Amino acid sequence: MEKIYDVIIIGAGPAGLSAALYTSRSKLSTLILEKSKTGGQIVTTSEVANYPGSVHDSDGMETSGPKLIARMVKQAEYFGAERLMKEVVSYDFNGDIKTVTTSDGTIFKTKTIIIATGAYSRKLGVPGEKELTGKGVSYCATCDADFFTDLEVFCVGAGYAAAEEAMYLTKFARKVTIVAREPEFTCAQSIADKVFQNPNITVLFNTEITALKGDGILESADFKNNITGETWEYVADEDDGTFGVFVFIGYIPATSLFKGTVDMDQWGYINTDELMATNIPGVFAAGDLRPKNLRQVITAAADGAIAATSAEKYIADKFGH
Repeated sequence: MEKIYDVIIIGAGPAGLSAALYTSRSKLSTLILEKSKTGGQIVTTSEVANYPGSVHDSDGMETSGPKLIARMVKQAEYFGAERLMKEVVSYDFNGDIKTVTTSDGTIFKTKTIIIATGAYSRKLGVPGEKELTGKGVSYCATCDADFFTDLEVFCVGAGYAAAEEAMYLTKFARKVTIVAREPEFTCAQSIADKVFQNPNITVLFNTEITALKGDGILESADFKNNITGETWEYVADEDDGTFGVFVFIGYIPATSLFKGTVDMDQWGYINTDELMATNIPGVFAAGDLRPKNLRQVITAAADGAIAATSAEKYIADKFGH
């Protein structure tokens, strides 16, 4: 007899793994499908100090992103969740029993779906960015600001997030410089005024970072004025040894596969109610792919727990167990 799962979770980041923990503990047969690496964005974070329960390990380091995810995986699998590295390429969400098809042609059947494919920060796309991510380059001030206490940082972007995060970074950094390729801020003028009034923030409009360099840690960056063509290099202060580059140029939800089927907002974020239910009965969504103000491990995990309990209730109501 062909197996029909109670829950299939697409995505193995904090939202998906949290959902898997809750569904598997509730004795629901659970399958997690992840196309690439388990953990999502958090596995690029060397230290996680703002997740409840994060403690110093025996080596003196705070809990790292990979360590936290490894524990989440172990916990979900302990309660019976299955996990496969397979990419979902198509699906059929019609009817009581839904199907997903992976890139190798395997078809899985399930009573409910939890979409937890996440979102990813828009990248600068410059040389050195990938190699130095987590080593001076960051996409989350709330996560990493503390690591740059008394150092200089550059904050890239001209929108609301860049302005707000730049002001937040002044609580830690010695000096904050906003780098915006635009000629002015694109956020509300009231927010821009606060930035201009902050003595610890310098703003460089019409400016782009063209390269990030360093041997294992960010040590220098190349800049260009996109009006005059002038170029220059910033090198970390000798006493500091490094500096920070925080990138806030938007997020891209990883939801393109579900476009036209699941209801989304104009940016591609999946709309849900407070119980994480989408417009399709039996299909739920959790984590950074939802419209929200705070994208952190803790909010993703909370979404996953809610989606899981909602899926459990849906199954009980629909299938009687």
